[in-house]
Amino acid sequence: MTADITVATPAREQAAAVRAKEISARELLDLHLERIALRNPRLNAIVSLDEERARAGAEAADRALAAGAEPGPLHGLPFAFKDTHAVAGWRTTYGSPLFAEHVPDADELLVERVRAAGAVTIGKTNVPEFAAGSHTFNRVFGTTLNPHDPTRSAGGSSGGAACALAAGMVPLAEGSDMGGSLRNPASFCGVVGLRPSWGRVPEWPTANMWETTSTGGPMARTVDDLALLLSVLAGPDPRAPQALGDPGSAFGAPVVPAPLAGLRVGLSADLDGAFVVDREVRAVVEAAGAALAGAGAAVTGTVPDLTGADECFRTLRAWHFQARFGLQLAVHPTEFKSSLAANIRAGESLTGADVAVAFQRRTTLAQRMREYFTDHDVLVLPVSQVPPFPADREFPDTVDGMPMDSYLDWMRSAYLITVTGCPAVSVPFGTTPDGLPVGVQIVARHGADRYLLEVAAAVETLAKSASRMAV
Repeated sequence: MTADITVATPAREQAAAVRAKEISARELLDLHLERIALRNPRLNAIVSLDEERARAGAEAADRALAAGAEPGPLHGLPFAFKDTHAVAGWRTTYGSPLFAEHVPDADELLVERVRAAGAVTIGKTNVPEFAAGSHTFNRVFGTTLNPHDPTRSAGGSSGGAACALAAGMVPLAEGSDMGGSLRNPASFCGVVGLRPSWGRVPEWPTANMWETTSTGGPMARTVDDLALLLSVLAGPDPRAPQALGDPGSAFGAPVVPAPLAGLRVGLSADLDGAFVVDREVRAVVEAAGAALAGAGAAVTGTVPDLTGADECFRTLRAWHFQARFGLQLAVHPTEFKSSLAANIRAGESLTGADVAVAFQRRTTLAQRMREYFTDHDVLVLPVSQVPPFPADREFPDTVDGMPMDSYLDWMRSAYLITVTGCPAVSVPFGTTPDGLPVGVQIVARHGADRYLLEVAAAVETLAKSASRMAV
């Protein structure tokens, strides 16, 4: 085994070492299982861990390589899938007691692609119930804690994924994002997370192939590793007619940071008063603006008009949740957490006209963003309106002294971007005085995912975040 490969080594280097036979998939798995044994009992990031099957998978990966098989881009990398994503033969609970013993008989498309790329499945990552809410807890597995401070939330709904990454339990992770479910935990745990352009990462099977608020996406400890996983997740599929046509391979090359000199940046800590933001988060966003300007970027406070985005998101979310879970809630009214049940019931009173107005608003928002990006390259704003909050709360009840009435109110900085359809990436940029990670959200025009990664890599370098693993 090569001495310089550790769980903190970038995923791209880990995969290259396996291909070069500098380290076997079995040895790499052992490194990560040791890390899981050390950190997971306290943090509760990985669930349904199956070491026996993982070892069998690593052994099969080594045999294939020895036999001369062409390795995929993730060959031999240990991988845990989000527990809302169906993995054939593996317990998949969706964080719900209703599915506590559920074992799917087929992979969903995202899982199919990761496994085909050679990853070694080891288990699942924890989620909130049905991925609803940006704090990861459920009645099946309990709460996932922040690896930087276990008294704090790891975020959600991809909280288990972000925590496992930051703690070195896995080299890469995948998540999904409706209202910030991928971006928020990336910010809370100090890793990188991309909500890609809608259509970039197709979904199958799905109850509604025209549902346009949720998407899968990659998470990693570096932007370059993020691109590696995106190259596997992205690309068209005949089962997903709205998928973008660019092949995933377009994202596979190492990311070269974009020049910051002359970069046209719109930056605001609150989108001109669209939401309230904690002063510690505001300080990090403003520091990012100062650093960008110092590097030669043209930074202004001009932001797009997102009027109507709040109502649009809430209507489409309630519509989607009622359609997906309404019948189950009627049959099992006590088996849903109260905040999720309320969101499902909010969809019961929606009319066809309400949904039509929401889609009209989305059309208007997309047009405004298209116009905005004719004279701006990127938009920079907070990922989350607060730093990681205490893990014993369902959601923060105040932000900068202002009361939050529901578990959605404090996520506006993420979900206002959701309904634009634009790609958005969370990049760690600083910490609170207590050392809690804070990310900045960088947004680009729809379809410009590769360019967004190049800008994110430049910002990553600017932030001097050489290592993001929480030891």
